[in-house]
Amino acid sequence: MTHQVSAPAAAPLVAVGSAKFGNALPISIIAGPCQLESRAHALEVASALKEIAIRLKIGLVYKTSFDKANRTSASAQRGIGLKQALPIFAEIRSSLGLPVLTDVHEPGQCADVAQAVDVLQIPAFLCRQTDLLLAAAATGKVVNVKKGQFLAPWDMTNVVSKITGAGNANVLVTERGASFGYNTLVSDMRALPILARTTGAPVIFDATHSVQQPGGKGASSGGEREFVPVLARAAVAVGIAGVFIETHPDPDHAPSDGPNMVPLREFESLVKRLMQFDALAKTAA
Repeated sequence: MTHQVSAPAAAPLVAVGSAKFGNALPISIIAGPCQLESRAHALEVASALKEIAIRLKIGLVYKTSFDKANRTSASAQRGIGLKQALPIFAEIRSSLGLPVLTDVHEPGQCADVAQAVDVLQIPAFLCRQTDLLLAAAATGKVVNVKKGQFLAPWDMTNVVSKITGAGNANVLVTERGASFGYNTLVSDMRALPILARTTGAPVIFDATHSVQQPGGKGASSGGEREFVPVLARAAVAVGIAGVFIETHPDPDHAPSDGPNMVPLREFESLVKRLMQFDALAKTAA
């Protein structure tokens, strides 16, 4: 197990708009499509998710990616790009009042992206990149770091310490599965309380990327979306701060990660059930 790192503590409660993330609080949700496909598509999905969040009285952060920089194939669609995405992010925040999360891949992107979003997300493959972590921390925005599929949960202590040591205590840590052989991820539910204990940060469970089969279709990743509810219920039963769920009106025709995204028509019933599990878990605790 990794040695202890001396750095300021992560905040145990992180507020993003009306969504509040804390391991002992009712769950909030991070949700949206994998890719930012167009302005119209983004506003359609964001509006639908906002209506669901209002009905269920649950905190919501809208997520989407302007560039899928780690696609399996060089010919795969990556997204609309940073320049076109920033005004769309700003419009979602201003017109719908939703906080927005998106990925950053290079230190030079962080300052510009921070002008238009509420949360900067560090992709799992980049979670140890010090310059990227420090640039994200320097914006003062909330930073959501996805745990690398190659890391033990206690190794995230060093990752979080890079951010808090730079003066930003508003960190979320997301579990998205661990590599198991080839083209397969497994979710070790023991990682969730370990992440909470060792990092001190609110813990998120990524229920959709955890069922991904990286590179499993040759030129693209596969996935088993039927297991999203199973893993999400198990994670919420442990007692966590939030759940990350990618959703799409037509996942089978989405440009990326379709096999593991939840159809939008099934999203509300899934979240409603997760809220019930969450209430039971935290009442019992």
